[in-house]
Amino acid sequence: MTMLSRRRLLQAGAGAVPAITLGAAPAWAESAEPPTTGVVPKSMAVLDKALKTYIKERGISCAQLAVAKKGKLLLARGYGSYTRPDGSTAKVLPTSLFRIASLSKSLTAAAIVRLAQDGELSLGDKVADVLKLSTRADPRLAKVNLWRLLQHTGGWDRGVTTDPLWNDATIAASLDVPLPIDHDDIIKYTTAKKLDFAPGSKYAYSNYGYMLAGRVVEQVSGLPYETYVRHKLLAPVDIERMRLGRSLRSEAARNEVPYESKYTRKSVVDPSGATVPYPYGGFSMPNQDANGGWLASAVDLVKWGFVFDGAGPVLSSTSISRVFAKPEIGANSGGSWYGLGWQVRKNNAGGLNTWHNGSMPGTFSFFARVQHGISYCAIFNHREEEGTPDFDAIDPILGEAIGKVKTWPTADLTAKYF
Repeated sequence: MTMLSRRRLLQAGAGAVPAITLGAAPAWAESAEPPTTGVVPKSMAVLDKALKTYIKERGISCAQLAVAKKGKLLLARGYGSYTRPDGSTAKVLPTSLFRIASLSKSLTAAAIVRLAQDGELSLGDKVADVLKLSTRADPRLAKVNLWRLLQHTGGWDRGVTTDPLWNDATIAASLDVPLPIDHDDIIKYTTAKKLDFAPGSKYAYSNYGYMLAGRVVEQVSGLPYETYVRHKLLAPVDIERMRLGRSLRSEAARNEVPYESKYTRKSVVDPSGATVPYPYGGFSMPNQDANGGWLASAVDLVKWGFVFDGAGPVLSSTSISRVFAKPEIGANSGGSWYGLGWQVRKNNAGGLNTWHNGSMPGTFSFFARVQHGISYCAIFNHREEEGTPDFDAIDPILGEAIGKVKTWPTADLTAKYF
């Protein structure tokens, strides 16, 4: 399986500067292996070995891996350790929480599809109509329906104009409001500008589009975005740990790992102008909610992936087919396309491989569902930065290791973690 890579984010972004004391090698770096927790069947040791090598080469202090086949959780592993705010040391558990960045998009897309399934909206509904957005700055905004919003063909291109989810200081200055800004500020600023291309004419990855989708969920359901997702999507499949993350270490959830980066930035979560570690105040987690704000463990995400295996309490077969449908622009030159919250490609077994990655300062995540009912998810508390090895290599590394598993265990670990 070849992954359709997102733009490399080697630099921390505008305004970010190196912080030599941050992102240091983990305490166990001189030892042969990181501390581990969880369960790895002997026949799947090749996956465990591959992950250990990957994190040691990149100096990653906290990581997770979960692997499943045909609805059974077969491997659940935590790697590394960290210091809690009270000074004590904790090992990473298979159930520890990580920021998952853009893996959040599958939740937001599923929420929209579920609302359509329940007759609350249509995927052809226009976003400007639902959210009462002005089209004065660009009448083409009236042509952005929910299909286009979720398939990244809505007209916003972060390669042309700066991603508004990462442009807090500029937005605050433009609107003459103090930091922190909120969703309404981001929408007001962006709606006053022209689109970067005609809706439906091409693909361009857009965090802003998914942030808008979160507001559609709230407007149509009458519930806060997080409440709707947890109640309608997660609770029916017994996933209880997942929740939205917060910006500061002092606000971290119980059992949430710390995040590491060598970069700092001016705080955007208050008007102080203080220099902060990029993962803690250099961007706003509440603003990222629907496009990249969720916390989860790898086992949670693998279980979430089971929702798309077939009709169940969350999505009907029709809804699942909508999630993986080709956009109006068709597949790209490599044969893959962006569905609703997932990258998609036909596989050699007559089905679909679906996958996504996520990246923000202090976080990298990867989740794939491939042929023969196999799925796997890896999450890390560090992402690729200038001078580090390639993080996207996790895709072929895990794919190769999966191919080396000769005997698949039958013992299901689901009851151990849920």
